[in-house]
Amino acid sequence: MEIHETPTAEAGMLIRRPVADVFEAIVDPAITTKFWFTHGSDRLDSGKEIHWEWRMYGVSTTVTVSEIVPNEKIVMQWSDPPTTVVWTLTEMPGGTTFLEVRNFGFAGSPDEQVKQAIDSTGGFALVLAGAKAWLEQGLTLGLTGDRHPKGLPGH
Repeated sequence: MEIHETPTAEAGMLIRRPVADVFEAIVDPAITTKFWFTHGSDRLDSGKEIHWEWRMYGVSTTVTVSEIVPNEKIVMQWSDPPTTVVWTLTEMPGGTTFLEVRNFGFAGSPDEQVKQAIDSTGGFALVLAGAKAWLEQGLTLGLTGDRHPKGLPGH
């Protein structure tokens, strides 16, 4: 099998909240910790390096923000080796927002890149579902923490 396009993770979700609220949920760690990581060192902003942690897994990453267009787009690099994550917010009728995320630039063999893109797609789908639940209903679902429970064979 040959790969003709660079493997890219893609996920999207309609969130029934105004675009400014959804944008704030991504850039403000006090909100993002309700549905994704457990600790963020600072708000996302252009040129900043931020430290995010998932303490339940003992994992962390440095996030470097390369571009922010308020209420429209966030471009960042993270992981090691680094990949690019692009968040796109589209204002929709009725005070709703379509939030899309793309993650690309995976390293390794073609098979490894495909596996990383699939894993990232699944992860970001959970992040968007968690964001939707928090922003629309005030519910913390614990999706990220429950994705890889301790004691599960092979994890």
